[in-house]
Amino acid sequence: MPSPLSPLSPYLLFLHVLNDLRALSATGFASGIMARMPELKAPKYSDIQKARRIIRRFLPRTPLHNYPMLDELLGARVWVKHENYQPIGAFKIRGGLNLISHLSEQEKDAGVATASTGNHGQSIACAARMFGVQATIVVPQKANPVKVEAIRSYGAEVVMHGGDFDDAKARCEELARETGKRYISSGDEPLLIAGVGTITMEIIEEQPDIQMIIVPVGGGSGASGACIAAKSMNPAVQIVGVQSAQAPAAYLTWKDRERREAPMETIAEGLATRAPFMLPQRILWEHLTDFILVDDADLKKAVKLYLERAKTLAEPAGAAPLAAALKMKDQIQGKQIALILSGGNVTPQQLISYLK
Repeated sequence: MPSPLSPLSPYLLFLHVLNDLRALSATGFASGIMARMPELKAPKYSDIQKARRIIRRFLPRTPLHNYPMLDELLGARVWVKHENYQPIGAFKIRGGLNLISHLSEQEKDAGVATASTGNHGQSIACAARMFGVQATIVVPQKANPVKVEAIRSYGAEVVMHGGDFDDAKARCEELARETGKRYISSGDEPLLIAGVGTITMEIIEEQPDIQMIIVPVGGGSGASGACIAAKSMNPAVQIVGVQSAQAPAAYLTWKDRERREAPMETIAEGLATRAPFMLPQRILWEHLTDFILVDDADLKKAVKLYLERAKTLAEPAGAAPLAAALKMKDQIQGKQIALILSGGNVTPQQLISYLK
């Protein structure tokens, strides 16, 4: 435990103040103060360019493949960005590497703490190991065991708490305050957004005629990074987000242009949040072209279609862009589209249930 005089990172200090003000807000005392609090700054395209210089030292460019069977199914020229081929099986590793590489020596010595349903936790654990940083990852009690074991394999401490991501997040914030570790938000982190924005850079560089990119949305880092990169490289590219109708908090917040919470009952761990992250939302409000909701049944169908028509494994969140493309079939006829297959981490039992 740090002494009362232990220095805090600027982010952790911000978290202390924010939580204290939230506690006071019920009395109305803090509402005016919170309205005037400075917001986290959104990353710029130059931050994504810097992130790529860091990430390319550790990770090769992931494949961008066209599959004629998907072209035939959708009536469009379809390119799949295979983030399921990353070392952790998910796109999040890009953001994790970028963020951990920017830690101060003081933050590295203190260690980091984050909450996750699995893939974000893997990314922080993996990146922390590369940079010699101790990581604590708080996951829900019923987290995907494949992802939990992967987190442990990178040397991170795993703390299991609560029924869902938001419960785990609340406990992680407490642990960070108690231990002095650098708390890492899974959404409200400019360095994470810049890191995952490199996915869209690669897509547009490799296929400059792409007209639409469909991105899964959980916390929103991937979609907001895609927006920043695309609007800087080619403003004509449309960015479409997709979320499960069984966990629509981010969609409702985007649609209503104010914070909305919603029940979370989806099978898609990567889309499973009850509350939005507001830094990505501010970016999405400005740049996202459209936002689609799909049912969990559509996600299962898309997992199966990826196996049958692209010979690749997707988890439900990773399959969400294909599910959205099927729902938007009339709108994408004849277009060049890219689907970000964000991850492929499923248990054998989950896969069997999706294929029934």
